[in-house]
Order: sequence, then C-alpha cells, then structure tokens
Amino acid sequence: MKKGICYLLSVVLVIFLFGLSSALSAQPGKTFYNVRDFGAKGDSLTNDGDAINRTIDIAAKNGGGTIYFPPGIYATYSIRLKSNISLFLDEGAILLGAKEVNGIGYDDPEPKTAYDKYQDFGHNHWKNSLIWGIDVHDVSITGQGMIWGKGLTRSTRQPRGGGNKAIGLKNCHNVNIEDISILHGGHFAILATGVDNLTLHNLKVDTDRDGFDIDCCKNVRVSDCTVNSPFDDGICLKSSFALGYAKPTENVTITNCQVSGYDLGSFMNGTFTRNYTRYSDKNPTGRIKFGTESNGGFKNIVISNCVFDYCRGIALETVDGGLLEDVTISNITMRDVVNAPIFIRLGARQRGPDTIPIGACRRIIINNLVAYNVDPRHGAIISGVAGHDIEDLQLSNIRIYYKGGGAKDSMNRVVPEFTDDYPEPYRWGTMPAYGFYIRHVRNLKMHDVQTSFMKEEGRPPFILNDVKGAILYDIQSQKSTGTPWGILQNVSNLSLKSVQGIDDCSLKNVANKTL
Repeated sequence: MKKGICYLLSVVLVIFLFGLSSALSAQPGKTFYNVRDFGAKGDSLTNDGDAINRTIDIAAKNGGGTIYFPPGIYATYSIRLKSNISLFLDEGAILLGAKEVNGIGYDDPEPKTAYDKYQDFGHNHWKNSLIWGIDVHDVSITGQGMIWGKGLTRSTRQPRGGGNKAIGLKNCHNVNIEDISILHGGHFAILATGVDNLTLHNLKVDTDRDGFDIDCCKNVRVSDCTVNSPFDDGICLKSSFALGYAKPTENVTITNCQVSGYDLGSFMNGTFTRNYTRYSDKNPTGRIKFGTESNGGFKNIVISNCVFDYCRGIALETVDGGLLEDVTISNITMRDVVNAPIFIRLGARQRGPDTIPIGACRRIIINNLVAYNVDPRHGAIISGVAGHDIEDLQLSNIRIYYKGGGAKDSMNRVVPEFTDDYPEPYRWGTMPAYGFYIRHVRNLKMHDVQTSFMKEEGRPPFILNDVKGAILYDIQSQKSTGTPWGILQNVSNLSLKSVQGIDDCSLKNVANKTL
C-alpha cells in the first residue's frame, strides 16, 4: 500500500515538474516566456534588447503573459512594454541599462510639441527610457531583481541614442511595479504621466535624481518604498502640461515610506554615507514634494507613516495655476533635515498657457510630525501670494527641534515675495523667524505645537504677515532672553490661548505689533 502511494506521489511530482517546465518554455500560448529561450544571454556583454523585445512581442500576440528573467545580467537599450505583459526579474537578475555607442542606443525621444516649453525636457519624453510603455494597460514589473541604469544619463541634455529614465510610462492604466530595486535610475527612476490605477509597492531605489515622478495620475498607491535621491526629489507628485492639457494628480496615498539623501549608491550597499557636498544649496534633496510642475493641481492626497532622514522636508507647491486641496499628512518623523521641515507655497510662476489663472491652496491638515536637528536658516515657511491666500490650514501635534544659531538682527529682514520665482526654501535665504514664517494665509489653526533650538537663537519663533483669522492654542516655543515671541504684521482676528509667555488674548486688527 505504501509503495503504491509513493509511486502515485512520484507520478504527480513528475507531472507537476513537466507542467512547470512547459509553463516556463517558449511555446506560444503558454503563460511564462523565458527570455533565454528567445536568445537572451544574460552575460552582461551581449546586448539582449532584441531578444527581450522579441519575447514581449510573441507573448503579446498570444494574449499576454509573464516575461521571465532568470539570474544573470541582461545588458539592453529600450524595452517596449505592451498590454497584458508582466516583466518578472528573479533574484539575481539584473536589467542593465547599457551606454549608447556612436549614437546607437535607446529609442529616440518623441518629437517636440508646442507645449514642451511648459516643463523641462525630461518630463514630456518617455521613449528614451530603459523600459517604456505608452497607451498600454494591465502591465507589471515585479520580482526580487534589479534595474541598474548604469548607462543612463541624469541630464536632460543627452547624446544621440542616450537614455535618461529607468521606467517611462504615459497614458496607461492598471500598472503595478513591485519588489524590484532600482540603482542609478537617471533623471527619473520612474516617470509616470497620465497613469491611472498605479501601484508602487516595496521598491528600493538609490538614484541619480528624482525617484518617483507621479504626474497627472489618478488612483495611485505608493507603499513600503524606500527612495534615496541625494540630487533631487524622492517621491514627487506633479501635474505638468506634458499631456497637452492640464490634468490633476488625485486620489493618492503614500504610506510606510522612507526618503533620504545619503551618498549615491550608499543606500543600496548598506553604508549610508554622507560625504558628498556638491549638492544644490550644498545639501542633499531627498524628500516628498508636490510640484513644481503644477498646471493641473493636486487633490485628495494622503501621506502617512513616513520617515525622512538626511534630506529636505515636506514641500507642497502649486505655482502654475493648479488647485492644491484636500490633503492630509500624518505620522511623519524627520531627522537631520537640511532645509524647511514644512514648506507650503502658493505662487504665480504660471508656466503654462496664458489663459490659466493663479491657482489655490486650501484644506490641508498636517498632524503628528516630529523633526530633529533641523537646519536653522529657514524654519517652516507657509506663504501664499498677495490677494491669493492659502486657506483652511490646520497644524497640530508638531515638534520641531532646530539647530539654532540665528542672528538677532535677522528678524528685521524684509522677505521678498518671490511671486513668480522657482519655489524652493533656500532661495528665500535666512528667514526672520526660526520656527514658523506665515504669510498670506486665511483660516489658520495651530494647536499643540512646540519649537525649540539647541544653540542660542536670536530670532523669534513666529512671524505672521497678512494673516486673516487664526487660532493658536497650546503653543510652546523656546526663545532667547530679550527676543520677542513673535512679530505680527497686518493680522486680523487672531486668537492666542495657552501660548507660552503670552497672556490669552484676541486681537481684532493689528497693523504692526511685537509680542
């Protein structure tokens, strides 16, 4: 009896292995397509691009399937995604972006359009990527392998045949990118423009410039990702004019993610070094940001449970006419922040068609945020435009520990409006308040907010300029002896209660007052 059972199990095992082998074979109509069965070598020397694209073409003609990359290093130029295709990089598989040779290399970028001028070159070209897909649906890039964009450039100015993105997607839907690693992703590790129903999960990225650029996308889930991007933004929402019209980025969740600005490559090799100094403003970037491209705006966004380490802080920017509204940010920790921990900017750069009016920034909630060892120059900056206020802003349970060291005479500095300038905290220089500089805001609520410094600080914690309707409750802010708590300029309907060092009061109209 036992021999019969063993024989039966042996037969079942043989049938299973035979079926698995058939599934992984190159036979048309099967589910799995092994790129090696179509001529890919995976030896790092042979250019496997033709074999990979041939595999995709055959799978697509048979209704789709999984393109399987077994362990090996697959040097290639552009890989062209098609609908119903999954790229699966097994553990030990590396998709290596080769360097162009004598003008031979990646697919040419799309021809120029009349609206190219509204965003940088890299934002509206997708074909010059290591992997690209346009007008495709139901695609995925998964597995424990790596995309190594060794031959990609981080610049928008490329030689003929050059490529500058690891993954470029335009006008797609139902896209899943999961579990892979990306090293040296070029100008964009992932550029997704007009991609709806997009999932980015459990990705490890250590890249030259932007990590994720999520542009004009709807229904996006970013979770459990780590992005190290010392030279540019880590996770960046945009709403450019690259599609030829203004489309918002909306219905987005970003959760359980980490962003950083360690030296390039040191995240992936586990050393996490901080030696490089040739950054913009002499500091790494990293961070989570909305903008700068913001023609279509942003709405219905949730960011939660994220960690910032050795990078810039959260930046919410709409400067090209879009609406930025209905945003909730919670449970954020930051350490060694190199500029403003919170930067909210409504501007009027208006890089877009002349018919677009100035946008709006409203209904934003930020709570449960702690930031330690923050650069002393900028503080938190919240600024609209004269006549165009940031509206309905709530900040609560905030703890910010600044390095301190600001000079007392800095508090008298008049901060330029920079209405049509590129929105970046370092361009504003050293701010007159070390904690919060708030200008052109309506309906502000702040409670349970603490600011402090580690080195003697001569500037006040707060400056409010052109603020209409504000309630500040339970505010604990350290200040030096002889330094005021705050400076009020053109402030109306201000309520202060349980503010350290200030008697409870309600102020109707204040032209200029020091507290």
